[in-house]
Amino acid sequence: MIRALALLLLLATPLAAQEEVVLGMNQDNVRITADFDGSDLLIFGAVKRESPIIDPELEVIVTLAGPETPVTLHLKARRAGIWVNAETVRIAAAPSFYAVSSTGPLNEILRRTEDLRHSITIPRAIRSVGAASMTENPSDYIDALIRIRTGEQVYQDLESNVQLDQQTLFRTRIALPSNLTEGSYDTRVFLLREGHVVSRFDTTIEVRKVGLERWLYMMSQENPPIYGILSLSIAILAGWAASTLFRMIRSG
Repeated sequence: MIRALALLLLLATPLAAQEEVVLGMNQDNVRITADFDGSDLLIFGAVKRESPIIDPELEVIVTLAGPETPVTLHLKARRAGIWVNAETVRIAAAPSFYAVSSTGPLNEILRRTEDLRHSITIPRAIRSVGAASMTENPSDYIDALIRIRTGEQVYQDLESNVQLDQQTLFRTRIALPSNLTEGSYDTRVFLLREGHVVSRFDTTIEVRKVGLERWLYMMSQENPPIYGILSLSIAILAGWAASTLFRMIRSG
């Protein structure tokens, strides 16, 4: 009797709406050429539902992360009138580019536990495992790295930059600077309600050098000696051409 009653109650309880992301982008690859000075990436999509919209309101967070690399940070100190490296901290991995765009302030729409689980905010995207063994204040170094890379526009905190229409259509624009690192860029879209992630979608875009830049890059990786000789030859030729042009101008 009790089991039958429990089953009836379960059947009578409405299921939570299942929501999925249908994503689109204005480009799924970025080509770095000689005159590349940055690009705008438009990320847009819709929320696919199997039932009507429910309360509370939906929030959206979009992240774009470049390839991860280790980072070494130095604390300078003046010793005997000379500036030296007083302390060195190595960050295990930090994204070369990271942008987080959201419908509202992250501290209001994202719970800390969800940030820990999904590594959404910029500080969480930086893997600083082991830094605590090198310094008493690892957070100071993380803050310094974020401050430097924010100034270089490779770290972007874009709160309230996602536009959400009728709890269904969303879009955001992320400015890609000219100093992008080549590789795969992970794109994630999170749907949240009351600070909890209810759905997630992952994809990637490719950032690649093309043309002469691609050829030189591949040569530097595969044949460093030849690349060095070629670079030296180009430098000598450019110096000779500039000198010859200068003499022609003076003699004329």
